[in-house]
Amino acid sequence: MKIQLWSVGKTHDAYVEDGIEDFSKRINKYFTAEWNIISPPKNAASLSEKELKKAEGILLSAQILKEDYLILLDERGRSFSSPDLAQFIQQRANESNKRIIFLIGGAFGVDENISKRADFVWSLSKLVFPHMLVRLILAEQIYRACSILRNEKYHHS
Repeated sequence: MKIQLWSVGKTHDAYVEDGIEDFSKRINKYFTAEWNIISPPKNAASLSEKELKKAEGILLSAQILKEDYLILLDERGRSFSSPDLAQFIQQRANESNKRIIFLIGGAFGVDENISKRADFVWSLSKLVFPHMLVRLILAEQIYRACSILRNEKYHHS
């Protein structure tokens, strides 16, 4: 199973890049994991919120495959404890999902078509975080879940 971590926006900021790279390497000990940073449309500044979400949705839809399991990160989604997230990931692996995509939408969220396409909507917190921190937290939580699945000490260290 491949874990894809997708984010709409610019490349990782320097203040989080080392942490994101570190946790991503750690995840790769369990599952193949890679980042896909989707650049916003070139004319993003001139678009309304609705137009921007639509344009980003078109970019995303072109890359999401029919068989992908899409997890949309949204503060209105379902929450997990770390052990629950571990079980959720294990279930996806047991179902032989070839590719799980964790998607962090753009500044205004995602287009309705992407929301409808999502197989699951997950909330890291009811709080809203900057996208760069969400990337770091996402990578860390997936690594934590993997360490729980292997009964390793990271979760309680």
